[in-house]
Amino acid sequence: MIKLKKILVPTDFSDFSKPAVEYACALAARFESELHLVHVIDDPVVHVHDPTMISMGALYDKQEERHEIARTELQKLTDGWENGIEALCETRQGATFVEIVRYAKDNDIDLIVIGTHGRGGLMHVLIGSVAERVVRKAPCPVLTVRPEGHQFVMP
Repeated sequence: MIKLKKILVPTDFSDFSKPAVEYACALAARFESELHLVHVIDDPVVHVHDPTMISMGALYDKQEERHEIARTELQKLTDGWENGIEALCETRQGATFVEIVRYAKDNDIDLIVIGTHGRGGLMHVLIGSVAERVVRKAPCPVLTVRPEGHQFVMP
């Protein structure tokens, strides 16, 4: 029998990630698993167009503010859950797929449940897919959840 002791659900707080959170909650309740919610924040240098125009101190102060906002949003996701599931919430900083895979390895995660934007064609080629990269590199099974289509979880 499959045992899912720890389930990870990365979220970017978009509408695309909400069905993945619902799936992860349902699975955690069903398997009495520990649920981990993670949000990854880009490195601050990614957002700098001209490094001479901003001090690194100010840049990192802004990052701490982004972490606080993310922690608040993670807490909002868990507020009002009726199934009694408690989640371990954490923010990470770095390349999104790298940090998700690293978190899964560091915490012995048994399953990652991740939403997908369902991009196709040119957008997929140009931007790539965090979910696809996670599937390729994850140390455990990955369930990808599309925002549309057949859903198994009761609304």
